[in-house]
Amino acid sequence: FRRHLMLALTSCLFLSTFYVSAAMDSKPNILLFVADDLGIGDIGCYGNNTIRTPNIDRLAREGVKLTQHIAAAPLCTPSRAAFLTGRYPIRSGMASSNRYRALQWNAGSGGLPANETTFARLLQKQGYTTGLIGKWHQGVNCESFGDHCHHPLNHGFDYFYGMPFTLLNNCQENKPPELDAALQAKLWLYSQIIALAVLTLTAGRLTGLISVCWKTIGYFTLVGCIFFISWYSSYGFVQYWNCILMRNHDITEQPMRLERTASLMLKEAMSFIERNRHRKFLLFVSFLHVHTPLFTTARFLKKSRHGLYGDNVEEMDWMVGKILDALDKEGLKNNTFTYFASDHGGQLEAQDGSAQLGGWNGIYKGGKGMGGWEGGIRVPGIFRWPGVLPADIAIDEPTSLMDIYPTIVHLAGGTLPQDRVIDGRNLMPLLQGSVQHSEHEFLFHYCGSYLHAVRWHQKDSGAIWKAHYVTPVFHPPGAGACYGKGICPCFGEGVTHHDPPLLFDLSRDPAEAKPLTAETEPLFDIVIKKIGRATEEHRRTLTPVPEQLSFYNIIWKPWLQPCCGTFPFCWCDKEGDSTHSL
Repeated sequence: FRRHLMLALTSCLFLSTFYVSAAMDSKPNILLFVADDLGIGDIGCYGNNTIRTPNIDRLAREGVKLTQHIAAAPLCTPSRAAFLTGRYPIRSGMASSNRYRALQWNAGSGGLPANETTFARLLQKQGYTTGLIGKWHQGVNCESFGDHCHHPLNHGFDYFYGMPFTLLNNCQENKPPELDAALQAKLWLYSQIIALAVLTLTAGRLTGLISVCWKTIGYFTLVGCIFFISWYSSYGFVQYWNCILMRNHDITEQPMRLERTASLMLKEAMSFIERNRHRKFLLFVSFLHVHTPLFTTARFLKKSRHGLYGDNVEEMDWMVGKILDALDKEGLKNNTFTYFASDHGGQLEAQDGSAQLGGWNGIYKGGKGMGGWEGGIRVPGIFRWPGVLPADIAIDEPTSLMDIYPTIVHLAGGTLPQDRVIDGRNLMPLLQGSVQHSEHEFLFHYCGSYLHAVRWHQKDSGAIWKAHYVTPVFHPPGAGACYGKGICPCFGEGVTHHDPPLLFDLSRDPAEAKPLTAETEPLFDIVIKKIGRATEEHRRTLTPVPEQLSFYNIIWKPWLQPCCGTFPFCWCDKEGDSTHSL
């Protein structure tokens, strides 16, 4: 009996090893889901019990959940640049030294440089068909309309359908402006002051109360008109300039009709899978959810227990489920490496009166825009590959969104670029359990181009030390966010510099509630010195590059504006008037 039992166990072990090896030898399809502004506390498998996310939760049950998955930046543009290239955004020039930390216009000249190598480009070389559905936010043109130097098709994607920019309140009628709202308010005020001055001078001249010549009044009128046109020509038409949909290089909607955007994105993602079911593909589904204005279709409105934000999350989860169903329908589930994450933490300052329009970051302090605090950078990270990755396990090791780059390049049989620093690490050994610790010893947390914090994973002790050199000044004091400012700054009077730095051990205090001191932590000085040396070594690996988010690069340039008509008459609806319903 024992002999037969041993033979049976050996056979099972051999067969399971054989099937895993066979699956590993066969290059998988790659399906990447990235949400926009989703907090780590917004989905069920990370502890939320008020928002229903059964499809994302199913991914976690059938795969591996990371509990310390870190974005390389707390804002969209730099975080996504790091995700696509496996490099800290400061290496590619996608980190800003001014207050504009994300691209502001489709007609700006900044964006992901053409000499950066995305994972899509490397997978193309391995024979993969590559597609991007959804948000890009890495720029469009450089020097002329239609040069498409920053466009997804110039960065390794064979197919693109989505927004070259990002959703904003400006994309929806009757919403308060979101793009540069404070500056717009000032420009309106100055325009009104100039108009009032012209009217006052005109009335004074007509009544004889003010001795001023008509030529002077005409000069003030001309200056006022030029000033008004100079800013209103951009900020007055944000919905037309930024809120557009493209298929490859062609604009299909300008402006977008938000009531059908979700169904169009879903249709495109499912169609991509169906078209490419007989070949290897990379599909990057870059959700417009759950960024403001949180436009949600009628089917999901007022269905969650967490208001409009919860409705929007539940709609996104449903879309995830439909795309996973499309995989199942084509028999591709077991041969697809699937990943779900968010680009950074939820925005605490996004509110409409008492209603919270931003995400929940769980126990973690801070949120979107905050380069150091965990709430701005700790995000969901879920992997599934049936038969290759274990099911229903959690890994509490420091990992990064940048790790996706070397991981999927490895799975596709490609090689990493040797002419540049790649900051990501291949996650497969960790995900499969062949190693117990992440390869990351240090992770550097930037706010724009300013280093705010550093994490040290002391593997022999299990401690995860985190030193904060700079933290934002919350407004009002103690509020936990920068309410009234829209987003916390990275430099200037809005931050506090710490010397010595604030130190936490995240393994004991993940909420970063009680900073350690030399009096309370015997290793304080040793840890600070170790992190300081690592920071110096990291800085020596940085080389100067053009800043893509400089003021010149982010301003609106009419000659770069994507337009489906004759500029400035940019309007089209190539999707037709057919009803697209979820």
